[in-house]
Amino acid sequence: MHLIVGLGNPTKQYEGTRHNVGFETIDRIAAENQIRVEEKKHKALYGSGYIEGEKVILAKPQTFMNLSGESVRELSDYYKIPAENIIVIYDDISLDVGQLRIREKGSAGGHNGIKNIILHLGSDFARIKVGVGEKPEGYDLADYVLGRYSAEDRKIIDEAQKEAAEAVKMMVMDDVRGAMNRYNTKKKA
Repeated sequence: MHLIVGLGNPTKQYEGTRHNVGFETIDRIAAENQIRVEEKKHKALYGSGYIEGEKVILAKPQTFMNLSGESVRELSDYYKIPAENIIVIYDDISLDVGQLRIREKGSAGGHNGIKNIILHLGSDFARIKVGVGEKPEGYDLADYVLGRYSAEDRKIIDEAQKEAAEAVKMMVMDDVRGAMNRYNTKKKA
């Protein structure tokens, strides 16, 4: 079984923001695989189903970004899912808009949601970083990641979420390296 977690912030106020790209990607994966992400438990909205015949839990932590690890840990413990079977999808400001970067494990890279997950689980979980672009000079980082996309960037992000959903399929079939080879090399225009 795999736990696939999209990071974001709950409440309508944060819908459509750069920081919620993980939530949006989970919604896309859920729709494509007829998985209802409606259960409220373990500090998350979550649901279970199958991707490519493999059992998965899709989750959107409801703790707000900086405490995401609390929810991920509760789900991991309850379903007895080891860290190496967890995939976390989140925003990355060091990547161009729509660029994906898949890793088998690693550091937080300055992302507070990932820092908190590492605090609770260690760093042996896979991740899909979705580029939201570098913050413009003079912008406050929080204002930037909590801001919304331009119409042009929105189209690029929609395509990136489609690719992230395809990468998840490969990853649950134990082809993390294949997903890395396919999606880490792609550059966005």
